[in-house]
Amino acid sequence: MKEIDLVYRTMFAELGQRSLDASFKADFPLEGRFVSVAIKGHDYWYFDRPTENGDKRTYVGPKSDDEISKRVAAFKDIKDDLRARRKLVSTLTREAGMAAPERFTGDVVEVLANAGVFRLRSVLVGTVAFQTYSGILGVRLPNSAMQTGDADFAQFHSVSTAIQDTIPPILDVLRQIDPTFREIPHQNDGRKTTQFQNAKKYKVEFLTPNIGSDTNAGKPLKMPALGGAAAEPLRFLDYLIYEPVRSVLLHKSGIPVNVPAPERYAVHKLIVAAKRRSDDNASSKRDKDIRQATLLMDALIGTRRQSDLAIAFCEAWKRGSAWKDAVTLGLSYVPERQIDGIRRGLAEGTKDIDENPSDYGIPNAP
Repeated sequence: MKEIDLVYRTMFAELGQRSLDASFKADFPLEGRFVSVAIKGHDYWYFDRPTENGDKRTYVGPKSDDEISKRVAAFKDIKDDLRARRKLVSTLTREAGMAAPERFTGDVVEVLANAGVFRLRSVLVGTVAFQTYSGILGVRLPNSAMQTGDADFAQFHSVSTAIQDTIPPILDVLRQIDPTFREIPHQNDGRKTTQFQNAKKYKVEFLTPNIGSDTNAGKPLKMPALGGAAAEPLRFLDYLIYEPVRSVLLHKSGIPVNVPAPERYAVHKLIVAAKRRSDDNASSKRDKDIRQATLLMDALIGTRRQSDLAIAFCEAWKRGSAWKDAVTLGLSYVPERQIDGIRRGLAEGTKDIDENPSDYGIPNAP
């Protein structure tokens, strides 16, 4: 797997920090501009915002007002940084070969990020999150493993309940980019919605860990912090979204996001692959799970982060027999040409953290 040049890895880290710094919202939209207008010998600030019918001009205040002029100057700095960040995104995708989301997916994540979904400790999961790992790990990941038609977000129910804050109604937020978005009533409780879908069948879904009884499976939980949305409770999800990391989605000027740690994502994909049911799409979904897991494990091992992978692997293994069985079955799906290298890396990683590989189902690591 080809590593990305240090220069580009440094640029990615800088973009992430600058995007986070700029994630607050200005009082005026960045696509507009302030203009100075002279009226009867005095200068005034106005704000021109582009619309379908031309610029819409709004009065701001006298140029002699120092506080207003300071806001205008700060706005210019924000716009200048936005342009610079857009250039960074372009360089990282075109020159460094880092992955960018499909435009509509990027718009979905952006509008939810602006609404506060990541501020309220939600985590981007699934393939859209996978698209950020190239920058985190400093390696090129193939685009073939990144195709998706949905965006998934997860949050602990305990966090959503305790945080005492919420984003605006999800449907209102999504309709900012596509008015055809609608709620999909949950099949087990039509009063609650965990999924939103537009006319082109693009789906946005909210998930939460099921850490209680199996009787909770299939029963959507109301999420106070998610603007009226509920979330689908899933087993093993608590492992995935525990201690997420910050990254940036390479869309427009960069979107700061929370994503699962790549080592947890890799091990979780082994478990998900093992739990796939035997339906019409199970085989293709399982293949994608294993491909993503294998790519991340190879990247972690290849960049000398095998101890991080081993810590995540051992944690899952220690959670009980169901976890052991799922991880073991998931590994059995890894292609033969790659399994030896992964076992070797896991063996080295477990030794790095003072564990015995044979205690974790790796008795004959090459």
